Amino acid sequence: MNGSYVERNNEVRRRMGLLSKEIPDTMSAFMRLHQAAIADGALDTKTKELISLAIGITVRCDGCIAFHVHDALQAGATRGEIVETIGVAVLMGGGPSVVYGTEALEALEQCEENMRGMSPA
Repeated sequence: MNGSYVERNNEVRRRMGLLSKEIPDTMSAFMRLHQAAIADGALDTKTKELISLAIGITVRCDGCIAFHVHDALQAGATRGEIVETIGVAVLMGGGPSVVYGTEALEALEQCEENMRGMSPA
């Protein structure tokens, strides 16, 4: 992907808002599904975000990578946990997941840099 994953994450969220205006019932149902699926249960939210990231890598979805790297970090995932998640995605997805795994690593680096910039020094 060309460009910033931080910007991509913001753009995906913005476009989801626009889509919600066009198909409110569908998007409302999707958001309820997302909230229910990602909520703490037998697996915590962080683990579910890491699973979502691995799936995003294996299905080659740039927007999913941007979204779930961001949300995994927000849920408390460490760099090491995200990098190991990339490794599992490579195992399950082969060569194409290596390529998208490098994209996820770039997203991680950009999100970490963005979060450092937002923290009081």
